[in-house]
Amino acid sequence: MDALELAISPDGTPANPVLVVALDAWAGEPHDRIERAARSLAGSLRLTIGTLRHPAPPSLAPLLRAVTLTLAETAHPATTIVDCPDPDAALKHLEEAVRRNPRASVALGRLLRQTTVPDTFAGLGAEASVYSMLLAGSEFRRWLAARGGPKPINFPDRPLVRLDRDGELLSVVLDHPERRNALSFRLREELLEALRLAELDPGIGRVLLRGSGPVFCSGGDLDEFGTAHDVVAAYLVRLERAPWRIIDRLRDRVSAHVQGACIGAGIEMAAFAGRLVATPETFFRLPEIEMGLVPGAGGTVSIPRRIGRWRAAWMMLTGDRIDTATALRWNLIDAVEGSAIC
Repeated sequence: MDALELAISPDGTPANPVLVVALDAWAGEPHDRIERAARSLAGSLRLTIGTLRHPAPPSLAPLLRAVTLTLAETAHPATTIVDCPDPDAALKHLEEAVRRNPRASVALGRLLRQTTVPDTFAGLGAEASVYSMLLAGSEFRRWLAARGGPKPINFPDRPLVRLDRDGELLSVVLDHPERRNALSFRLREELLEALRLAELDPGIGRVLLRGSGPVFCSGGDLDEFGTAHDVVAAYLVRLERAPWRIIDRLRDRVSAHVQGACIGAGIEMAAFAGRLVATPETFFRLPEIEMGLVPGAGGTVSIPRRIGRWRAAWMMLTGDRIDTATALRWNLIDAVEGSAIC
């Protein structure tokens, strides 16, 4: 049982954030022992990383569900497994990423167990709490200092969100290509108002969310990071001024078409849409852990709903790029533009 306990140094840094679980060794164990181990793993604050060298028998299902994620060389349709050519290299890569920001990583592991719930608002509340807390943390402050702190942004003298109406179809276009459609405070507010219009107008039957230029959305505007000085206010704003809440409420009417970089808030918001289509060259990435943060635009809710908590944990902990082919195989997207199934 001691192996499951998170050791914390006097300054609050997790000393042993990752626990590797060799799942093959559990094959053939009695069901009740597997169930007890699964409950213990699910209750640990440590990031529990399963490894598989052979195909998993059905008896291991409780352990696969309980761990943070499982790495395996063999391709598997189960969302609990991240298949990779070299599980040993993948494990080392993950451990190195966690070591750089262990506090945010451990917080993310626990958060993902709280946000995979049917109640979207409850999940977003948990996410906003953890994100806002981490804004006051040492890992985020270190990242912000290395970047030089917030920087002024020169906004164009035009709306950053463009609306085009064609009958019952409302096209909502992120229109700040000069900054790769980064989700700045101003763009977020304009997007919120556009989606509120779609929600309130009964004549709008379909909403198409797009981004102008070569990039759909490069995530939050990094030049604004560090401007929040009150984490309680940040929590309230993140919940109340969240366009992704409306995308979720309208999901049966919303399609998102993405291209180029779909990073951070870009994929987090788009994943709430009922239908998500990408161009062949699109890539997806969740880099927040590198900043000492967790996804904060609804991604800990929207992305696990599409690909499962386990593969979402891999994307979020490592910050690795996911290409369109993997995104389609994992069901992060519904179709590729130009393909027969689009």
